[in-house]
Amino acid sequence: MTIEAVNTRNQFKGRIREIVDGAVVSEVVVETGHGSVVSVISTRSVRELNLKIGTEVLTLVKATDVALAKLYPL
Repeated sequence: MTIEAVNTRNQFKGRIREIVDGAVVSEVVVETGHGSVVSVISTRSVRELNLKIGTEVLTLVKATDVALAKLYPL
């Protein structure tokens, strides 16, 4: 399967570095050329997509809310 067109501008190609399986959801850590991206997806999707460490994936980031907090030195 190939992706012909996606309406998400923030796309990062990478490889799965780690999968933390859970009963319902799993964390998938993807190493990209710009750093790591962590996605929380259903464990069922991990199985159905046959995701494994080393699998090449495309991360699609679409956020409607990003919060920032200023850190003060101790």
